[in-house]
Amino acid sequence: MVGFVTLIIWGAYLFSLYFMIFWLIILLEGGLKEENKHSSLRPMVTILIPAYNEETTIKGTVQSVIDLDYPKENREIIIVNDGSTDNTQHMINAFISNHPNENIQLINQKNQGKGVALNTGLRMAKGEYFTCLDADSTVASDCLIRMLPHFEEKDVAAVLPLMKVRNPKTLLERVQWVEYLINLFYKKLMSYINCVHVAPGPFSVYKTQILRSVGGFDEKNLTEDLEISMRLQKYHYKIKQLIGPEVYTKAPKTLKAVYKQRNRWYKGTTINIWKYKNLIFNKKYGDFGILQMPWVILAGVLTVILFLLTNYHFIIIPIKDLFINLKAIHFDFFVMFKNWEIFALDKWLFGMNYMNVSLAFFGLILAIVTIYLSYKATREKFTKERMFITIPAYLLIYGIIIAIAWTSVVIDLIRGNVQKW
Repeated sequence: MVGFVTLIIWGAYLFSLYFMIFWLIILLEGGLKEENKHSSLRPMVTILIPAYNEETTIKGTVQSVIDLDYPKENREIIIVNDGSTDNTQHMINAFISNHPNENIQLINQKNQGKGVALNTGLRMAKGEYFTCLDADSTVASDCLIRMLPHFEEKDVAAVLPLMKVRNPKTLLERVQWVEYLINLFYKKLMSYINCVHVAPGPFSVYKTQILRSVGGFDEKNLTEDLEISMRLQKYHYKIKQLIGPEVYTKAPKTLKAVYKQRNRWYKGTTINIWKYKNLIFNKKYGDFGILQMPWVILAGVLTVILFLLTNYHFIIIPIKDLFINLKAIHFDFFVMFKNWEIFALDKWLFGMNYMNVSLAFFGLILAIVTIYLSYKATREKFTKERMFITIPAYLLIYGIIIAIAWTSVVIDLIRGNVQKW
């Protein structure tokens, strides 16, 4: 069993090291600097906001849209109220009444899920470009005007902004804030070789004609943003990730909410990887098929395996050994504590697996370098609080949360438990 565990650890280490070096090479070739493109054209844009029970955030979301540095006559705002049971509809109607000069339409429908709400807006859209904005998110005023010029590149179907957690206050929110910076840093690198596999809900911009030509959004999918991205890749379109234009979203505030969100994300990822399994190792799809698709699912598999092996090695085996030893002395706790080798440092030091410790240390160095590059790319500063509290908490907590979420996904899928959106 020890040899098997060592083999798995080394395999995961070498696999991760390969991808780390690969992305560092991409970074050296592409750099972190983003080209700021400009255009005097102001095409018609449809901005869709799907909403379900968002009475506390919808006003700020719509306000950020009308504050966009973009001509009013060249934009339309469609809000789809997907059967909200709170005061969302009332809040939207009041907002529209207070802004009569804005082109805002409200559509009320029974609750059918986000995918249906997106397609409802897509059918009505008059814009050459179509962007969706989650009702708990806000967008920087210069975001749209900085994103549209990037569609001039051939075959670009979607352009994505830099997404950050808005006003993180609790430690859990700040941990997610670090996670978002790192993920968007990697997505920027993926964009260089057209490997972006998900276009998130907060202000992803699409060419309307292309979106309609591929069939719109999947209405029964747990992660419709990931599914539409994979479908665009299937039809050989490009998805471009930017790190200049910013959008701000709300992060879950409790561990339960984080777990629920990540369970849906990773379950949707697994289902969609299976749906588009023909892209895996398919040379027709370049780096996306050969590299990105296998990595997405394999990363989840390795996470689950390492999580189970870690629990077995550091929890189950010590408890088992303790039980055997206690049984041998007839559960005489006095004898156990009397002979406890608390100060047997020599045994601890010489019995340590220094190879695994070295791997863990090197992995920590790589993680710190990645965090540094992510901060630099996203224009964030290293404050004392971030250096001594947030980042260490991220390094300690994030992996555990992800491992538990991925493990729960495997259990749910084995049991056939797939929730609705």
